[in-house]
Amino acid sequence: MHSDILTIQGLTFGYPGRDKVFKNASARIRAGELVVLEGPSGAGKSTLLRLLCRLEEPLAGTIAMYGESLAAMNPVRLRRRICYIQQTPTVVEGSVRRNLLLPFGFKANSDLEVPSDTYLRQRLEEFLLHGVTLEQPASALSVGQRQRICVLRSLLLWPEVMLFDEPTSALDKESAAVVMRAAHSLHAQGVTILLVTHALEAGEIENAVPLRVNGRKLER
Repeated sequence: MHSDILTIQGLTFGYPGRDKVFKNASARIRAGELVVLEGPSGAGKSTLLRLLCRLEEPLAGTIAMYGESLAAMNPVRLRRRICYIQQTPTVVEGSVRRNLLLPFGFKANSDLEVPSDTYLRQRLEEFLLHGVTLEQPASALSVGQRQRICVLRSLLLWPEVMLFDEPTSALDKESAAVVMRAAHSLHAQGVTILLVTHALEAGEIENAVPLRVNGRKLER
């Protein structure tokens, strides 16, 4: 039996001057699940992912990971365990190497072993980034290549949970296939996946479990 990796209880959240996105919402996510968030545009799917990695904070209620409140966790360490891939890939100025190794420069991650150039080049090949070198500027890459760099950067941290927020919406067919293959591979390795996508319904994704986000509620 799977244990609950994420527990949401009495969640209330809203942006200033607007109606509440969530009001007393609750849900449980089991370890190792591949959860597809479903619901109409504006229902709060992306907001929920941002709450799960503390890019937003609840107005009331709690979100816990294995029973420990996210609010009590060091944000950097939390985002090592729960990685967030947004719709628009974000890279910093500098080389591909600098972007891949960015999380390893945080003090909270000083206990992590920094991957070697050989390992990074191997992973670039696995992500079909043929011809991309560690030395070239990340900003010069295509949108699809930058998104793959962002996914790979998160994977280097060996996260327990991956949050994908429309990760393929702006990508070419090849890049979209690589990103989705990475998500399925992670799930096969036991990583818990939460995915927002308008391209597919939960029933079209192998082994996916739907979580309906609608009417300020979370319904399984």
